[in-house]
Amino acid sequence: MSAHESAGAVAKVVAVLDEAIRSGVPCPPVRSLLPEADVEAAYAVQRRYTERAVAAGRRLVGRKIGLTSPAVQRQLGVDRPDFGALFADMAVPEGEKIAPGRLLQPKVEAEVALVLGADLPHRDPTVADLLRATAFALPALEIVDSRIADWDITIVDTVADNASCGLFVLGGTPVPLDRVDLRGVTMTLTKNGRTVSEGTGADCLGSPLTAALWLASTLAGLGDPLRAGDIVLTGALGPMAVAAEGDEFTARIEGLGTVGAAFASSATEAGTEATEATETATEATEAAPGATEGAGA
Repeated sequence: MSAHESAGAVAKVVAVLDEAIRSGVPCPPVRSLLPEADVEAAYAVQRRYTERAVAAGRRLVGRKIGLTSPAVQRQLGVDRPDFGALFADMAVPEGEKIAPGRLLQPKVEAEVALVLGADLPHRDPTVADLLRATAFALPALEIVDSRIADWDITIVDTVADNASCGLFVLGGTPVPLDRVDLRGVTMTLTKNGRTVSEGTGADCLGSPLTAALWLASTLAGLGDPLRAGDIVLTGALGPMAVAAEGDEFTARIEGLGTVGAAFASSATEAGTEATEATETATEATEAAPGATEGAGA
């Protein structure tokens, strides 16, 4: 495929994914639109998406790391993680319910988030560099979402689709890295009170720090290094869990605390809207002239 043809393919995939987001209808896999197994072309799609998002006023706040599980890597036939862009409008405050229809095919995974206090500009960062640059860690839930129908993905599909980014929730109690052994932490994720996923820090590419070092090196090599203030979602500590309306998730990560996410149900939202409409109508009636006075006798 020539450079011109490749550029055209990238533009077509961007348009297909944009339409899936706009319409709320997942699209077929996009891998057939790009050169076979061409991960670099998939990243070109992702860069185009990121550039357009920033140009539209969205604020880039960090990166996520995906495919940190050896089992998932084997499933997709790859031997490396991937990454995607995090924007401020993807952050959901803990306690705020996620509205129905905001995502297409959500799944939830528990992760360690790192928040940087300094840049990581080197292509060969050391663990010491990362420890010095990290301001604190937080427990996090990443709510992944695929614009590809039925999650029928290869690495080309997920990379092009911004590494299947959806939303994320951060816990509220920062923990300095000298107070927690990230490789040794244990994680339990519950869905509606029932355990649906378990894992450890070692299940994330050997350690969340190892995953973060890979990302820092990769981005520095691309000329777009991690910067102070960036959020890094280091990768899942255990299997993902499918989410549906009305579900509530809580992750407990040893040494970091807990973090939760809740999905609103359509019935609840409809009931709330009906109640608000009734209250508004009542207030309008009470405020009308003569509403509380007799018509005359």
